[in-house]
Amino acid sequence: MEDKQGQEHIKLATEYGKTQLNLGHIVDSQRQKRGNNGEGFELRTDSWGALRAGKGLFISADAQNQASGQVLDMDAAIAQMEQALSLAKSLNKAAHTAQNEATEAEAQAGRLNDSLKQLQRSGIIQSAPDGIATATPQSQLHTAGQHIHHISGGDTDISAGSNFTAHAVGSVNLFAQSNGAKLQANQGKVEIQAQNDEMQINALKDATITSSAGKVTIAAKDEILLTSGGAYIKIKDGNIELGCPKMVWVKCAGFQVMGPNQVKQILPFFTGPYSGAFVVKDEKTGEVVKNQKYLMTLPDGQTILGETENEGKTITAYSANSEQITLELLNEDEVWYQEEETFELEMTDDNEFLIASHEHEYEEDDSDEN
Repeated sequence: MEDKQGQEHIKLATEYGKTQLNLGHIVDSQRQKRGNNGEGFELRTDSWGALRAGKGLFISADAQNQASGQVLDMDAAIAQMEQALSLAKSLNKAAHTAQNEATEAEAQAGRLNDSLKQLQRSGIIQSAPDGIATATPQSQLHTAGQHIHHISGGDTDISAGSNFTAHAVGSVNLFAQSNGAKLQANQGKVEIQAQNDEMQINALKDATITSSAGKVTIAAKDEILLTSGGAYIKIKDGNIELGCPKMVWVKCAGFQVMGPNQVKQILPFFTGPYSGAFVVKDEKTGEVVKNQKYLMTLPDGQTILGETENEGKTITAYSANSEQITLELLNEDEVWYQEEETFELEMTDDNEFLIASHEHEYEEDDSDEN
């Protein structure tokens, strides 16, 4: 203990784990001040430590000059949280007007009043007027049995040095009130899927679909309908129907009518718990057959035209149940691809590949390749 004016301090210490409680003017073993900020209190140990309060814990950097005020004076912290929840409620109303989902801000406001104010229940409140930071060179885990809310009066930024992944058992909802929304991929493709329901893309003003260095393909299993002003083009069941309430203008350098023709378009299909795929091999050499044209028929009758990859592998088919799919190897001629050989496989629930040879035989691949 030291009572020298301007250097008052208390040090309670043991060499076991170098555990110390330093109060006031914090000094080292030579009674020298430990750094320019060596004032206040320090509780440290080279061993384990625990801070426990059964009725609640308030951690604050809000000043109470000369030890004035109540012990659990958390007015600044509560005011900050109420301001944030007010912003969340305002955005909730705007999102609801735009037919988007609301957050749990109202419920969180109730929990704030019922539980956290004055630590009426066993909670932890942290507050700092100039910021809070946490850091680790490893991983951080934030978990809650109910809800997690992130609210900022300014920007909220999320950056990832590798991948950014978000999963939700329920729905995923994004809403921007004042400005637009952007989804961009600098490299790689962008996939947007509604795997078991409809998809809607709506705009109040113009909508544009472009491909700067490729093609645009619009395909549907049942029907494609283009319409404006009562005029329409309907593509269905291999037929094209054109209709309009007024005139049709055709402006071109030439016009030819030829015999019937068709194009097979591969439609995407979506995953289920069962899956299966073919690896096509030459029976004589045992080598995989790449660039082999095939027609795969799924249990629901859907057909998929494809070509084997460099490893001789077809695409993987998925199903909700264990069912049969059929593969037809095709020869290419001037008109269309004709059937050459047919195989069948049963979808499995462990993603094993079944091998089909050119001689109507297939077997399970016992390797670990998936």
